[in-house]
Amino acid sequence: MGIHKPKHDPELVARIASHLEEILKLLGEDPAREGLVKTPVRAAKALLDVTSGYSKDPMALATQAVFNHEGSQMVIVRDIEFYSTCEHHILPFFGRMAVGYIPDGKILGLSKLARVVDAYARRLQVQERLTGQVCELISKALPNKGVIVFCEAQHLCMKARGVEKQESLTTTMDYTGQFADDPALRSEFLRLIGR
Repeated sequence: MGIHKPKHDPELVARIASHLEEILKLLGEDPAREGLVKTPVRAAKALLDVTSGYSKDPMALATQAVFNHEGSQMVIVRDIEFYSTCEHHILPFFGRMAVGYIPDGKILGLSKLARVVDAYARRLQVQERLTGQVCELISKALPNKGVIVFCEAQHLCMKARGVEKQESLTTTMDYTGQFADDPALRSEFLRLIGR
């Protein structure tokens, strides 16, 4: 099996590439020099890749695999890596997310949690909203007694520019239901994910 390569609309790629070529000129570069000749097209395709979440419906992804199940106290998928783009600086931020929920007669296929994370991460984002969107979507996608999402990320807008703090990490968390009502349950979740 080969690597899946997304197909991009050639007209859209060309339109974005023309703007990127102009940006290169404004930065003082020569888009015609050897190393940059194909850069506008490559960068246009890369931008479409890192924002591919706009073309995905997170709810449809989540509800493709909902199964009947009784009995689980807590389901957790942790260390879901993600790559996103800061909407304030158009620079990458990346990290890991843990998603937990308490089922109420239904469970989600495990891979769907990761697909939901990707669908929201691959948009222009802020980490706080990304965390909340994943939590809200999972809480609506199936009957549950509570959802919790923990996110930890590194932001190039803080590392490569501005305050230039290389070791900084940003942590966000959102939760609903029993996780909102019971601090001990939140603590158990954090212990189980190693935090």
